[in-house]
Parts: sequence; structure tokens; C-alpha cells
Amino acid sequence: MASTTLWRVMGLALLGLPLCAFAQDADELAKKLANPVASLISVPFQFNYDDGFADGGSRTFVNVQPVVPVSISEDWNMISRTILPIDYRDDVPPGTGSTFGLGDITQSLFFSPKEPTSGGWIWGIGPAFLLPTATDDVLGTGKWAAGPTAVVLKQTSAGWTYGFLMNHLWSFAGDDDRAGVSNTFFQPFLTKALGQGRTLSFNFESSYDWKHSQWTVPFNAGYSKVTKIGSQMVSFQGGVRYYFETPEGGPDWGVRFTATLLFPGK
Repeated sequence: MASTTLWRVMGLALLGLPLCAFAQDADELAKKLANPVASLISVPFQFNYDDGFADGGSRTFVNVQPVVPVSISEDWNMISRTILPIDYRDDVPPGTGSTFGLGDITQSLFFSPKEPTSGGWIWGIGPAFLLPTATDDVLGTGKWAAGPTAVVLKQTSAGWTYGFLMNHLWSFAGDDDRAGVSNTFFQPFLTKALGQGRTLSFNFESSYDWKHSQWTVPFNAGYSKVTKIGSQMVSFQGGVRYYFETPEGGPDWGVRFTATLLFPGK
């Protein structure tokens, strides 16, 4: 009887080892996902839907956002973050009808130390670029723009990550018939790791258009979980969005769903 019980305990322990290892891997990946300049290749596909426009319009768009870190020295990484929007707008702006196509690409490059500071802070700084890749005037600015970008954050032993990401873009070339670009983007963020690859996240994706003296301030709340499909690590996130401030006639609310392919150790 004792021998049988021992074998059962050992069998359960052995079965639990892969589960424990997977949970640790998922938690580590979730922690890296909360850090915009982590050494992790990821490819998020971010689905967004905004509604509540004053004239009954709506907007559906998918942001493809590959993140690729590159080691450039013993102490420094360069992290490439790209945002490619695929956009569908139904009467946004009013009177434009239905529009579908690519938007302008935003490309950021962060130069970040591989190790945090003595106080535990993680940071990165570099250039950001706006590329006029939109397939329709409604979906883009028609301008080339560039400016600085930066991120600062801290991750605690209690599972909290907090910090901010920002950039400012000025136009310097492009269609002379289109308005110039001078936009500041500021994103304070807070996340809480819940264990087993699960995370709660909160952020303001605030932007200020200096040309039109206009804020856009959506607040996002989301829940995500890292899991595995076959041999592929992936994170799924769902969330809601409320707009505290928009241009006249802008949306009131939105939803977001993100599937992120993860490539650890590559």
C-alpha cells in the first residue's frame, strides 16, 4: 500500500513539473509584454472597434505591430516597434461614405540599456517616423513626419509595471495641399500580473494635435493571458475603451481584442 501511494505521488509530481514550468514561462512572457523595450520578439494583431460618433459613423481597424529587439553592443539593445493600421471607416468623417485601406505607418526605434538602473528603472529613447503609406486621403495625413520618442517604466516584485511612452511628430515633407502634422502622443500605463500568464492593464493613449489645439484621450482597460497553441506561445487580450476627450463628433467608446505571437529566445 505504501509503495503504491509513493508511486502515485511521484507520478503526480512528474505530471506537474511541465505545468509548473509552463506557468513560469507564461509569467515571464507576460512580464516582458508589459515592457515595451523588453528583449522579446512579438507580433501583435490588435483589432479595434470605435462607435458613438455624432453622425452615426463607426471605425474598425487592425494594427499590426511587430516588435523586434536587436542587440547592438554588450550593454545596449535597439528595439524596432512598427504600427501598420488596416482601417475601415463607415462615414468617418461624416459624408465620406465607406473607406477601406492602409493607414500611415508609425515606426519607432528605441535605444535601451540591457540592464535596469540601480533604482530599477527601465528606459529607452530614439527617433520616431510617420510614413505616408495611406491608400486613401481619409486614412492618412499625406505627410512625412519625424521626432523623438521615449519610454520609462519600472517593474516591481509584486507584479506591478508602471510608466509612460511618448513621442512627438513634426511633418517635414509630403503633399503641399494637406495640413501639416505636429502631434504629441503620451501613454501612461499600469499593469498588474495575476499569475499563470494573466495580466490586467490600464492606459491612456492620449494625443494632442497642436495644429488644431485638440486632445484625444481614450482610456483602455484590458485583461490578457499568455498560453500555448501547439508549439507557438501566444497572448490573447480583450478590453474596452472610453473616450474622455475627442475632436467634435468623435467616438464615445470602443472595444479591443489582441492576439500576439511570441518568439522567446530568438
